[in-house]
Amino acid sequence: MSERVLGVDACRKGWVGITGDLRAYFGVTIAELVAAAEQDGELRVVGIDIPIGLPSVGSRQADVLARTVVGKRWPSVFITPTRAALSAPAYDAANTLSKSTTGHGISRQAYGLAAKILDVDGWVPKAPCPVLEVHPEVCFATMAGRPLAHAKSTWAGGEERRRLLADSGMPIGGDIGLAGALAAADDILDAAAVAWSAQRYAEGRAHSYPDPPEILDDGTTAAIWA
Repeated sequence: MSERVLGVDACRKGWVGITGDLRAYFGVTIAELVAAAEQDGELRVVGIDIPIGLPSVGSRQADVLARTVVGKRWPSVFITPTRAALSAPAYDAANTLSKSTTGHGISRQAYGLAAKILDVDGWVPKAPCPVLEVHPEVCFATMAGRPLAHAKSTWAGGEERRRLLADSGMPIGGDIGLAGALAAADDILDAAAVAWSAQRYAEGRAHSYPDPPEILDDGTTAAIWA
């Protein structure tokens, strides 16, 4: 890959990143991760598997469209909560608030990511380069030309994703240092897939869902890229 790009995925202990040249990085915060990657060279694009652009009401077009792309893997694409729901002090309060403003509840998985979503939300305006929202399952479906057959948590799913990455010029494997010790295997594969989409964006070949990106009530844009 010619451009220096970074693909990022959340992991249990923080954030893991893979660059287009297959270097791996870890950070407790998104800012720490990107700073670590920039020590090895300026980044052209950062792609992140986390919602960027938070709605005040309703559902984002990006999430609805991404679910159609990934087929039976649709549960992996959660509907992005509102900013108010993410800021609620507890899940029950967030769920009630979400129902009153959007007509549907918030999943525990989505609320569990609140700190990471808000971490990115606060960092993006200060980011050193363009930052994209990328969903790994949309990336893998784009690589394959179809939704994937197996869940990423299974052996078959991991092998399916490793094969697609290798065929797409991202043969991730071997010792990747601290990131490999602190992040799960599927986190590493997802970060590599996000880097693949970030590279496509840098080269002007990526597609956004929706196209053009949706403009939210607060003037920010929301789109998932692949």
